[in-house]
Amino acid sequence: MKRTAQTFVLFFTAFLLSSFTTQNDKTTYSLTIEVIGLRNSKGVVQYALYHKDGTIPDEHYKRYYKISTGTISNGTSSFTFTDIPAGKYAVNILHDENMNGKIDRGFILPIEGLGFSNFQTIGLSNRPNFSKASFEVNGNKTVSVKVIYM
Repeated sequence: MKRTAQTFVLFFTAFLLSSFTTQNDKTTYSLTIEVIGLRNSKGVVQYALYHKDGTIPDEHYKRYYKISTGTISNGTSSFTFTDIPAGKYAVNILHDENMNGKIDRGFILPIEGLGFSNFQTIGLSNRPNFSKASFEVNGNKTVSVKVIYM
């Protein structure tokens, strides 16, 4: 009988601990991305969120975790991703002036604005990657991204 009681206590304790662990695993947050300095109010801002190393740059927008668009008002735009689990993320924005969902180029360089979290400039010696652009999300967070026109 004593062994049965010990077994019951052990299983009951394991059940309680797993209940708390499961609740923590389901905790999600909101991540708001703010963009300022847009050169006009044409089109939309495309917001791409990444959560794995090696996913950016992503010129054709095929490796994102979540993607959406936001409207532009007075040279600014913002968008909030919801249900984001804690972890490491990076953001890529595109001022998609003609709303075709892709980076339009002139001869070589983009003719629409781009931006990455943690980047103030982009160039051959300062190419975006997940490691440089990433930040931690462990609560509701707001990140500002500078739009860069080439």
